[in-house]
Amino acid sequence: MRGLAGKRTLVTGGAQGIGAATAARFIDEGARVAILDRNPEALAGIAASLPSLAAAVRADVSQPDEVAEAFAEIERLWGGLDVLVNNAGISIRHRFLDITPEEWRQVIQTNLDGVFFVAREAARRMISGSGGVILNMGSTNGMTGYHHYADYNASKAGVIELSRSMALELAPRVRVNCVCPGYILTPMQEAEYTPAMLAAFQAKIPLDRLGRPEDVAALFAFLASDEAAFITGQTFVIDGGEIAGGLASQRE
Repeated sequence: MRGLAGKRTLVTGGAQGIGAATAARFIDEGARVAILDRNPEALAGIAASLPSLAAAVRADVSQPDEVAEAFAEIERLWGGLDVLVNNAGISIRHRFLDITPEEWRQVIQTNLDGVFFVAREAARRMISGSGGVILNMGSTNGMTGYHHYADYNASKAGVIELSRSMALELAPRVRVNCVCPGYILTPMQEAEYTPAMLAAFQAKIPLDRLGRPEDVAALFAFLASDEAAFITGQTFVIDGGEIAGGLASQRE
């Protein structure tokens, strides 16, 4: 991709899954990459597997003080930031009537509050510097109703609208877009679904396969690059055609 070489890039939730694949893709593109994650063991693992990482920073995105400290470390490392891939998120599979207040707050605080806290720190530096790109992680779950994930769906719908509003306010210095994956086979998905459930989900997808983290990483790389210089305020679905016919709303 044109324009990614040397770009100072932070990937949140970067220790595994889509985040790890994105970090690897940006390194391949010649970017300087740091990752942020709350899991110290996973951070140690990704640092060992990607020795070209500039930094692996431990922070919980739902905690604004920890986010501020992490960005102070990025500031010491690079003096600024060019690209943020705002990827960190969690999900809990449960029925709507079974969601506890604590679980609701946990999901919203990580997936929506966390995106806001991280994006705010990044945007401040980009506005005062040479501009930049912010890519927020949404989901097709934020675009259509889906069983057993009411809190997750609500958080991702919030991210989509937050991204649009950010794009308006931060233009022209900062481009902001939202990426909405469908079924991507990540450790989070594998922990929640049985093989039989995954096979059933795959049967709903027109391209007849589950997505791979590398698929999403490639989209992030394009949107961060100069190839996408006239794209902002948009929501990009990457789902193998899943919601083209309302497939996500089918009963399991």
